[in-house]
Amino acid sequence: MILMKIIYIIDFNCPYSYIGLERLKKAVKNLDIDCEWEFKPFELEPTAGKRPDKSTSQRYGEKYGLTDEEASEMISEIEEIALEDGLKVNYRDMPLTSSKDALRLCKFAQNMHPEITLKLAEAIFHARMCENENITDIKVLTRIAVSCGLDEGEAKRILENNYYNIEVYLDQEEALTHQITSTPYFIIDYGQERLYIPGVFSYGEFETALKDILSGEINDKTFLDYSDLEKLQG
Repeated sequence: MILMKIIYIIDFNCPYSYIGLERLKKAVKNLDIDCEWEFKPFELEPTAGKRPDKSTSQRYGEKYGLTDEEASEMISEIEEIALEDGLKVNYRDMPLTSSKDALRLCKFAQNMHPEITLKLAEAIFHARMCENENITDIKVLTRIAVSCGLDEGEAKRILENNYYNIEVYLDQEEALTHQITSTPYFIIDYGQERLYIPGVFSYGEFETALKDILSGEINDKTFLDYSDLEKLQG
């Protein structure tokens, strides 16, 4: 039996990464696909610190050249999209902080405990986007790690000693060399075929893409027009 492999390139500051991962996971489950998941980090806000110095609305205004009102409307749209997928995201009140520690923890899990990495990534997304917890707090990340099956001492050792910094950096550099500049980005391998998905599909579109690659109708190509990237990525 051929095993499908899905590489998911995400950042915990990107709500579309959360939405896209949830939709793709549901499509895989609905089609009953035997799948191997591989996490790869992409840090969108490398200058963000451990303490928030601006709100999400302010960051969106700066990033897209929007007024406060326009930024607020954009964030409301994101929250509504997430709610349609059952994700009660409170993006408006989410403090803008670094995602580096959470990315390091997931990279460690991918290397040493790949069977729980997807669960860990989802738990971190929920804590950050829905509960607005501070994922720069080692105590918070350790608690999440333990709830997903990681050893408490092991998680603390990784976080407190800044392990996996280089690995996170190298994964991002690799992505950039392949012209991946934002998140989410999904790469699906099945047999001799490869499917690239930059951005977020609807659930139905993800399901159709998976059916196409399973049937052999897609052969080593990007499934989404690059002109749609800006509105679908973080």
